[in-house]
Amino acid sequence: MASVAFRDVRKSFGSTHVLHGVSVEIPDGEFVVLVGPSGCGKSTLLRMLAGLENITGGEILIGGRVVNQVPPKDRDIAMVFQNYALYPHMTVRDNMAFSMKLAQAPKDVMEREVLRAARILGLEALLDRFPRQLSGGQRQRVAMGRAIVRNPQVFLFDEPLSNLDAKLRVHMRSEMKELHQRLRTTTVYVTHDQIEAMTMADTIVVMEHGHVRQAGPPLELYDRPANLFVAGFIGSPAMNLVEGAVTPDGFRCADGTLLPLPRHARPTPGTAVYGIRPEHFRLDPHGMPARVQVVEPMGSETQVVLRIGEVPVTGVFRERIAARPGDLLPVSPDLRLVHLFNKETGERIAPAMEETHA
Repeated sequence: MASVAFRDVRKSFGSTHVLHGVSVEIPDGEFVVLVGPSGCGKSTLLRMLAGLENITGGEILIGGRVVNQVPPKDRDIAMVFQNYALYPHMTVRDNMAFSMKLAQAPKDVMEREVLRAARILGLEALLDRFPRQLSGGQRQRVAMGRAIVRNPQVFLFDEPLSNLDAKLRVHMRSEMKELHQRLRTTTVYVTHDQIEAMTMADTIVVMEHGHVRQAGPPLELYDRPANLFVAGFIGSPAMNLVEGAVTPDGFRCADGTLLPLPRHARPTPGTAVYGIRPEHFRLDPHGMPARVQVVEPMGSETQVVLRIGEVPVTGVFRERIAARPGDLLPVSPDLRLVHLFNKETGERIAPAMEETHA
């Protein structure tokens, strides 16, 4: 196991700049998820860590050693890809042992390590099968087993669950988190799915356009998004973000609708963005009248698309709501959980949140 560090890492393809001075410190044994939309640079950063892409500038360290010029085979990492990359003519046993065979490891050592990985992943009964005889989830476990037998310092995962169906993805997320808790090997995991990031990570690194927008524990990013991008990206359904202006009376939306602000908030009057998560609305007989547009019953909760004046918002309620499109629902935002952002810079206006998370 080893720590990983990216220090002012930059990457360009000709005149196209993909990474703009990325700096991230990953402690030994931590599970870190790089998350962001397609094209944000997360997979490029992972491939640079693996040695599959050259570095334009900066340093990458594994276990305190700069590895910029170190070949992939000498970095002591193991990578699991999106497409499994199993050899179809080999059994599960041979697929898992292949890297050790290339390294000319003794046969008894190979067998011991393959059996150890098979026990960890529940593959003991499948060792003599071929990939075509396995389900998608089983193939992914074989790919993980092939990485485990190497006992690497760092595991790298490049969107490994994206080819699985929704139910299997949920199951594999749980399996991978449990696996990390047992092995405690430093893990860097790339995904565009913020639900995967929230449920699996010790630390999330949110990327956009080759920049790190925020890094920290999942709930810290959820509760205290540093900027508009993180606020809109982390959370499902996404945070409601409403443009308008801070006034002495509250937050005035573009259509004139007035939204309440926390009493402790004393932000400078002017244009801003008002943020409230869907689950932080509550039904309140004394609240603002909101016209129902769409009701989506989810079983354990109800998701409702509303309009407060002309302002579209989404609310999520634990109650089973019998309202129909066109009905009015009185709702209030939980003022302890209101966010304000600078409209020009996108950064969070801290005074609006000081009491919320004290």
